[in-house]
Parts: sequence; structure tokens; C-alpha cells
Amino acid sequence: MSHGVIVANKIRATDVDALNRVCVSADDIDNGFVFELLTRSATSGESEVWVATKSGGTLTNIWMAKSAGLVSTVSGSNEFLGLDSDIRNFYKVAGKMVDCFKPQVGDVITLSADALGAGSGAASAYAVVTSGTYKLTWSGSAVSGLTLKYLATVYNSIPTGTISDTQQVVAYKFTVSAIA
Repeated sequence: MSHGVIVANKIRATDVDALNRVCVSADDIDNGFVFELLTRSATSGESEVWVATKSGGTLTNIWMAKSAGLVSTVSGSNEFLGLDSDIRNFYKVAGKMVDCFKPQVGDVITLSADALGAGSGAASAYAVVTSGTYKLTWSGSAVSGLTLKYLATVYNSIPTGTISDTQQVVAYKFTVSAIA
């Protein structure tokens, strides 16, 4: 199963620490997933870790997962990073910490097709936060919460480990046009 891929082309969170956090979730989290951070973790030693939950009806306080794409491979009780070069296999298992940022108007973000939920694709013009799901969904219009305006269809190159072989997967470049 392929997981979402995010490329943070130009985001304000690169230069503003307050727009970056670490979170955990009771669910598996893919890069590009969106969620609310309303409370801090109650687990001992995690005082600066926030709890990620699916967005509720208000569609406010929305954050997006963006961790380094080092795929973890688990063997028994051992976890190894970087053995798998296919960034589509990256996700954080429920209960593991994941990096996230708060999108800001003007940010430019590229998301793989796998990172987006149902909808009619780029012809819809927007990807919007939807209550009850971690994935942005395609929409013909902006919403009062996080809204990404479609800019272009692009392709993410996926290394396969063979020098002469490359793969490309469909991705979409967006600019953040609204937040709440």
C-alpha cells in the first residue's frame, strides 16, 4: 500500500519554530495528513508532544504531518531507518511521534495523489480539510478551514535502487489560500 508523500516547497514553518510541533496519534499517520492539535500528551516524558486527532466540525487549528521520509523497517523488536528507499512506504505507526507543521497562507506544498482523499482530482481546483478524515479532499470551492488551491500536476521521482530505473508518481502542487 502506498502512503502519502509531501514536498514542502516553500513553507513559513521552515523559518518559524512556533509553526512546528511533534505529535502522536492513536492512528497511523502518513505525511500530508491533516489533523487538530488540541491537547498535549499525558504520557510521562512527552510534555512537549501534542495529540493529533481527526478534524472536528470547526475545521480550525489544522496541522499537517511532515516528517523526514526515512522509512522504518521493523524486525522483531528492532526498528531500522532508511533501508527502504521508496518514500511512499513511509508512515508513522499509531503511538509513534511524528513531526508536523501549521500551514500558512502562501505556503507552497506538493502532495502525492495517495495523500489526498476522494474527489475528482485537479479539475476540482482545491484540496480542503474535511471533518472526520485525515486526508484533504478535492473540492470545487474553498472552505472556511484549511484550503489548498491547485497550481499544477507534477511528478515525484521514486528511487527503486537500480541505477537505470526510475519511477514517477502523480503529485499535485498547491498554494495555501485559506486557514482558520
